[in-house]
Amino acid sequence: MAICLDAPRYLRFALVFLTLSVMTGARAQDAPQPQHQAASPSEPKPGATGARGNASNPPAAEQGRLPPDSTTQHTLALPGRTLDFTATAGFIPLFNDKREPQAEIAFTAYQLNGADARTRPVTFLFNGGPGASSAWLQFGAAGPWRLAINADAVTSSAAPDLLPNAETWLDFTDLVFIDPVGTGYSRFVATGDEVRKRFYSVDGDVDTIALVIRRWLEKSDRLPSPKFVAGESYGGIRGPKIVRNLQVDQGVGVRGLILVSPLFDYREFTGSSLLQYVWSLPSMTAVARESRAGEGGVTRADLADVESYARGEFLADLLKGSADAEATTRLADRVAALTGIDPAVSRRLAGRLGVGEFRREFDRRNGRVTGRYDASVSGFDPYPDSSSHRFGDPSGEPLAAPLTSAAVDLTRRKLNWRPDGSYQLLNGAVHGAWDFGRGINPPESLSQLRQVLALDPKLKLLVAHGLFDLATPYFGSKILLDQLPAYASPERVRLVVYPGGHMFYSRDGARQAFRSEVEALTK
Repeated sequence: MAICLDAPRYLRFALVFLTLSVMTGARAQDAPQPQHQAASPSEPKPGATGARGNASNPPAAEQGRLPPDSTTQHTLALPGRTLDFTATAGFIPLFNDKREPQAEIAFTAYQLNGADARTRPVTFLFNGGPGASSAWLQFGAAGPWRLAINADAVTSSAAPDLLPNAETWLDFTDLVFIDPVGTGYSRFVATGDEVRKRFYSVDGDVDTIALVIRRWLEKSDRLPSPKFVAGESYGGIRGPKIVRNLQVDQGVGVRGLILVSPLFDYREFTGSSLLQYVWSLPSMTAVARESRAGEGGVTRADLADVESYARGEFLADLLKGSADAEATTRLADRVAALTGIDPAVSRRLAGRLGVGEFRREFDRRNGRVTGRYDASVSGFDPYPDSSSHRFGDPSGEPLAAPLTSAAVDLTRRKLNWRPDGSYQLLNGAVHGAWDFGRGINPPESLSQLRQVLALDPKLKLLVAHGLFDLATPYFGSKILLDQLPAYASPERVRLVVYPGGHMFYSRDGARQAFRSEVEALTK
């Protein structure tokens, strides 16, 4: 799960200073440059686990150094083929301009044996948060071993059994999973607030990951290889910015960018933006139709009428506002009919159905709430009589225990790498300390996306979403991608949408189809 920020909560906090974002030039030191002002932090994600202490006062265990890299050989028997590969679990050290160690960034790399390194693609993968490790993409989608993480079946007590992943990407690209500092086993070496401010920021984070990619390429003698970048959720902010940094600051070209359930622009999720309702309406409708669809299920093609309505009459009626009572009533009743929400509730909300309201109201009569990451999954409301929303995410939180156990077991037993301290699947301290930048506007990556596509006409973009994802609704990406200039042609920029949630790849059909799309991109 590439955990994305709860955008509506994030925007409750005021950003206090205005500045321009400055692109940093290529530099000799191996640490991100200071961010001179930290924005007010966001609230931790629901279900954040593994936070030890806080960002300003890290626990003593975090100061221990990581062990030397461990390289092991493996053979994976899969349907129709056998893969022989080398796995390396290790870290990239980062230094400041005085050559003082600042942090150690853990990675897990898988390289197919016998391939020509100069022509063999290599893909760098990271999740989101901020504060999430790369476990979701590694064990849910692309890695050689997979954990069953289907949100409608997994429970916290599920056995963390890793099985050979028939849909691994290792057939056609080597894989390097990166855990940003404070996640996985990555840790600070230097102490003090200043070093954390540098790394726990939008720009510092981008500098760090781009530098780690370059350092791994140098360390592994892979600079000539075709290179790809894949990010999930908040990876939609990271991904385009990292590719831009690699192109311009690190001198590393990238062939393709793969974004999984991305968020491109926080500005459309503010409390005042009407577009947030446009973005989420098709996904809410998909959930309602899925509940009635039977075995066939719902596909994006079944939502063509809703997409047309959302960007047409729905938006027009939203813009008219409560001053037009007829338009407001018309809108509210249509939203109720599409989403299955009680018409009285929809009228009370003037048809402006927020994610939180939908999750609680959709099946309130049965005392159940839907997931945020996958709203087709529901669980019991722990406080069904409460006047406020007091529930977690039944589609996300149950994954924390089995994923953490699986990651630790793989690292220590199969890969023979044994760091001290705890593995951080999702670190709430990182999320709480994050500096989202100066100015009145939240982060966005569309500016960098335009630049990287313009700079390299051969670079391709693949964006993938799940129909039932209310954290980063697919229709938001659809509309934003439609705004790109003509050079971002359909041959270069592709949006695919699968039945499923934020981690749509947890479903067999979606995972298989997505793998085929990624393989085509790397050709």
